Amino acid sequence: MGRGKIEIKRIENSTNRQVTYSKRKNGILKKAREITVLCDADVSLVIFSSTGKMDEYCSSPLIKQLDRYQKASGNKLWDAKHEYLSAEVDRVKKENDNMQIELRHLKGEDLTPLNPRELIPIEAALEDGLVGVKAKIKEHRRALKKKTRMLEEENKRLIAKLQQVEIHGRGEMDTGANNGYNNQKAADGTRDYPSHNDNHHQVPFAFQMQPIQSNLTTATTTTNNNKYQLLD
Repeated sequence: MGRGKIEIKRIENSTNRQVTYSKRKNGILKKAREITVLCDADVSLVIFSSTGKMDEYCSSPLIKQLDRYQKASGNKLWDAKHEYLSAEVDRVKKENDNMQIELRHLKGEDLTPLNPRELIPIEAALEDGLVGVKAKIKEHRRALKKKTRMLEEENKRLIAKLQQVEIHGRGEMDTGANNGYNNQKAADGTRDYPSHNDNHHQVPFAFQMQPIQSNLTTATTTTNNNKYQLLD
């Protein structure tokens, strides 16, 4: 039996519609790749499903193909503003490429194809850059020395201030200790007793000593008007 002819109309069943889209999408993408390889053709294919999902195939950058289409067909795809922006992007890309080349030259790379006349500006640029770098280093060193001196002066000032605080604190501690001692004596009602070498005062104590031997008699010894009594 032969395959029946399918009527080309919208498939109402959403599930069947999605299955058919997936199969035919893969088929058309395959055909686009085949014609690119077999015929050396430049192909661009963009597909949007009913759900908004995009599938694409481009044998070369799409922007280039659109430019070719615009020139070949005469249809204006971009307005003046977009054309200006496109030209500006191209200009910036070209400048960036030139700067990359100059940077490689300054780093000593890709110098083989250059002639002596082209090497002279590179040498001058390197010398100018070296002078600027040395000047910047000197500036940083001067700033560092200045900051170091300021820190040293601040350190000396803080040390002097700390010493003053310590001296003042010790003075207050000594004064407080003396005041506390005098207040304690006044509260206890005591006084300092003279030493035993002071001959102008009598010792206010009478000592009694028990002799070791029993035949010792009672004796009284007077020294500097102080009486010591020895008992049997």
